[in-house]
Amino acid sequence: MCGIWALFGSDDCLSVQCLSAMKIAHRGPDAFRFENVNGYTNCCFGFHRLAVVDPLFGMQPIRVKKYPYLWLCYNGEIYNHKKMQQHFEFEYQTKVDGEIILHLYDKGGIEQTICMLDGVFAFVLLDTATKKVFLGRDTYGVRPLFKAMTEDGFLAVCSEAKGLVTLKHSTTPFLKVEPFLPGHYEVLDLKPNGKVASVEMVKYHHCRDEPLHALYDNVEKLFPGFEIETVKNNLRILFNNAVKKRLMTDRRIGCLLSGGLDSSLVAATLLKQLKEARVQYPLQTFAIGMEDSPDLLAARKVADHIGSEHYEVLFNSEEGIQALDEVIFSLETYDITTVRASVGMYLISKYIRKNTDSVVIFSGEGSDELTQGYIYFHKDWRGRKKNCFVCQKQNS
Repeated sequence: MCGIWALFGSDDCLSVQCLSAMKIAHRGPDAFRFENVNGYTNCCFGFHRLAVVDPLFGMQPIRVKKYPYLWLCYNGEIYNHKKMQQHFEFEYQTKVDGEIILHLYDKGGIEQTICMLDGVFAFVLLDTATKKVFLGRDTYGVRPLFKAMTEDGFLAVCSEAKGLVTLKHSTTPFLKVEPFLPGHYEVLDLKPNGKVASVEMVKYHHCRDEPLHALYDNVEKLFPGFEIETVKNNLRILFNNAVKKRLMTDRRIGCLLSGGLDSSLVAATLLKQLKEARVQYPLQTFAIGMEDSPDLLAARKVADHIGSEHYEVLFNSEEGIQALDEVIFSLETYDITTVRASVGMYLISKYIRKNTDSVVIFSGEGSDELTQGYIYFHKDWRGRKKNCFVCQKQNS
């Protein structure tokens, strides 16, 4: 992950405001940069970098010689950037996947650009030629983005809310910080004084609809029909592609492994594809739990079966309690379920960073949420079924 931060129309000293951006320094341990916008002394971009692709020329905000009027700060991964580059014959100045945003925008405007991106992303794009600012976020909101905007046109954007809450502005003692909606982009006019005015907020894609970029995907052709074997084959094709397209990195890849269905499938598929790509290092897998945890035992069996370089992280209840403050600070929520599920994730992430050179970490997270696999999706605290989609389908 990286951390993006931007201000437009600040009426306080930018050197003081930039201190707020340092609250998200943990998102980019490799480098950071602050850069003023030419001609707008009260506008600034900030970036904390985790170098995953093109460590030499990947610093942000991204600016290329062909488009001197464009400034881009983004966090995420654009999986189809090479496909788009080849299809439209764009000439890249860097090897950074996000550069495709600049080329697509110059070719077809903001809506076509964001609809063509296959990936997870949050970005701020400035066009000083047309005096426009664009904010955008991926369909599912995998990459976070927060914004604060005052009535007089001061705009602040950040990957985390903590990078905005201490900002100063003359018209209000406290800024109202809100998450930017997933699957949307916003267009804002940039005024001569550096402040902005919102023009429109557009929902560019719904998760039920086929995205525009599907026309250019490399996915193997799916089989028509809904017979059980057809569905199995199509799931296998889509799953393999989902793992394969996420291999775009110059850093070492690892995988979280609980021994359950989801993480085991990811780890096994990942190991197979790393071998096919002739990656020279062994896959490192990581499991965490308390002593004699069933997850640790199951993960050990899977790791032995697939032949990964396996690591186990043990923690006790006291260590979990001690981590709570840091976990809540990182999550920016007190939601009980989220905090409970994140303690182990936080501790194992700290272990990986301190003790290994794996940087890009795969996991099986998200599938239970998507398919409503957890028991609390189906029952409330009295054991009665909720009025959820799955239950409706089962009862119909």
